[in-house]
Amino acid sequence: MELTLIMIFVIAGVVAYFVAGINPAIVLSKAIYKEDIRNNPNGSGNPGFTNFKRVYGGKWAWLVMGLDIGKCVLILAVFGYVFGRYGETHGLECNLRQIGIAFTTLCASIGHDFPVYYGFKGGKGFLVNIAALWFYDWRAGLVGVVLLCLLLFTLKYMSVATMVAILSAPVVLLIVGAEPWAIVLSFVSAVLMIIRHKENIKRLMSGTERKFSFSH
Repeated sequence: MELTLIMIFVIAGVVAYFVAGINPAIVLSKAIYKEDIRNNPNGSGNPGFTNFKRVYGGKWAWLVMGLDIGKCVLILAVFGYVFGRYGETHGLECNLRQIGIAFTTLCASIGHDFPVYYGFKGGKGFLVNIAALWFYDWRAGLVGVVLLCLLLFTLKYMSVATMVAILSAPVVLLIVGAEPWAIVLSFVSAVLMIIRHKENIKRLMSGTERKFSFSH
């Protein structure tokens, strides 16, 4: 691997980590409600969209979602272009853009989950991964969103819907013949997200997991 390409991977990883580590739920809870959402006794302690909506209602929660997705789209759009251009100009046979997207997504997930700004206590990485689906392959994005909506509207468990939606990515990528490294990295990102949902899984097994509501 050429030094220039190695540097691109390093820069992509570092930028993805630090940008994705900026958490809108924490920033807005402190700015608007003068508290850290992770410390609110009425919530799960997770600084993400679902918990923000449950604790404070939907007025600002949708902004949290928009900002979380927006930061990831920005990161992936920039580095997807950089990796793609490098692959084209150097005549690489592999789909470097796809591999770069998967690598950048994993680094962004780590940054979102373990941000240095907040004592390494961040979210669960769902919105990072759902945004990435469309950058991997539009078919992965379509399948993921359909599964998300189907499970959310039927079972009404956000945790189940998100885990299944993201786990579908490596499966779809395998079916459509994506780059092997992209499949592996997307699987690692999905596993990381599921690990971050371990408390939700425990509550699901005990029957205490709270259902998602669009009205509150």
